[in-house]
Amino acid sequence: MLGYLSGLSPVLQAFWATLFTWLVTALGAATVLFFKSINRKILDVMLGFAGGVMVAASFWSLLAPSIDMSERMGNIPWLAPAIGFAAGALFIFMLDKLLPHLHINFDRSRSEGLETKWHRTTLLVLAITLHNIPEGLAVGVLFGGVAAGMPEASIGGAVALAIGIGLQNFPEGFAVSMPLRRQGLSRTRSFWYGQLSAVVEPIAGVIGAVAVIHMQSFLPYALAFAAGAMIYVVVEEVIPETQQDKYTDLATLGFIGGFIVMMVLDVALG
Repeated sequence: MLGYLSGLSPVLQAFWATLFTWLVTALGAATVLFFKSINRKILDVMLGFAGGVMVAASFWSLLAPSIDMSERMGNIPWLAPAIGFAAGALFIFMLDKLLPHLHINFDRSRSEGLETKWHRTTLLVLAITLHNIPEGLAVGVLFGGVAAGMPEASIGGAVALAIGIGLQNFPEGFAVSMPLRRQGLSRTRSFWYGQLSAVVEPIAGVIGAVAVIHMQSFLPYALAFAAGAMIYVVVEEVIPETQQDKYTDLATLGFIGGFIVMMVLDVALG
């Protein structure tokens, strides 16, 4: 896989890597074709795992390279990462306030964003779509950094991030499709909406790669931006969702497992 990607342009690398993360989401959503519901315990563990992957990726794949890169450029090591991290979190905060969406297993009355009469199905899909944006952006930015010749960014590290994002996308796929199926949608439509939530990732990945290639000095900010956006999503959505039921301890263990897996992937491949 590394050999194949290394022969492509960075934009195509980002596209194929984020297409992979979308495909794993589609595989997760495809479980609705065989099951109508999933055990809440399994869902919480898997969502905890997803949160752990995202937090580990935010540091090992994004923030740490941003700090090293900023220092190598002769800047204050913490300044660009701090600015980018804050900007990423504020970006998702603003989208959260503006984009109508509904978190999984919440009542229609608890929808967030601007007031709308959109169907619950649309709001559920938009909730997951919202936090797929920084995931695709993170992968694209890292591939862009490789193309820019930054020593802190490697093709192995970018692939590790894509694999980690893909792993945590699987539970997201069925986390969208299963509630839709329970609402009475057909298996096919539930699958369609479930996979649709990750279509934004290849788009964000290509945008991230293109932006970094044309603005190399922007890379430390871009890496930290993606990290801030991902951490905001984990704290605001993923972790609270795992605390809605009685399996909080198992969800926490899932989080630890996800963190370890992503850390190992990044260190081993990066």
